[in-house]
Amino acid sequence: MAALASTQTPINSSLHALSLGSDKYKGATVEDLQLPPAFSLPLSEPISRAIELAYERDFSHIPYVAFAISKYRLLRQNVSVLDRHRRPVGYVDVAKLKEKWEADEADPNDKVSHYMTKFLRTVSQPYTVITPFTPLSDLEDFLQTHLFALVTDANRKFVLAVATQEDLNSFVSRRGI
Repeated sequence: MAALASTQTPINSSLHALSLGSDKYKGATVEDLQLPPAFSLPLSEPISRAIELAYERDFSHIPYVAFAISKYRLLRQNVSVLDRHRRPVGYVDVAKLKEKWEADEADPNDKVSHYMTKFLRTVSQPYTVITPFTPLSDLEDFLQTHLFALVTDANRKFVLAVATQEDLNSFVSRRGI
C-alpha cells in the first residue's frame, strides 16, 4: 500500500492535517489497521466452498465483485460481490449462509450469488469511498450505520480489504487509545 501513498494530493494532505487536532485516533488511517488483503471467488462458486474459504481465512463477511469475492474476517460475517467493472455489487453474510445450510434451507452446491445481499446505489444513498488513507475517525462514523466498509483504491477499481467495528476496537485496544 506504500505505492498508493504517492497518489495522495496536497489538498487531501492539508485537509487531513487540519482534522488531526480533535482526532482521538491521533491521525491514524485505515492503513494503520493492518487489515488482511481481500480474496476473490466467482459468483458461481458453491456455497460450501465459500463457507470453507471464509472459515479458513477467519472471515465472516465476503464482499462480491462481478466475478469475485473480497474477503472479510469470520468475525465480520459478510461477503461482497463485484460487477463486470469490478465494482462491489453486494455481500454474503457467511454466518447466516451457514445457518441456512445447516437447517437444510440451502444446498451446499447452490451458487453463492443466490444468497447475496445487493448494495443499494441510489442518489439518496451514494457510495462512500473508504481508502487506506481514510482517517479512522471517518471510518468510525461510517461504521455507525454500516456493518462493514470495503476498503478500495481511490478509483474504486480494486477491493483491498474489509474493515469492521471489531478492527477499529482492536486498534484502539492495541494502541491504548
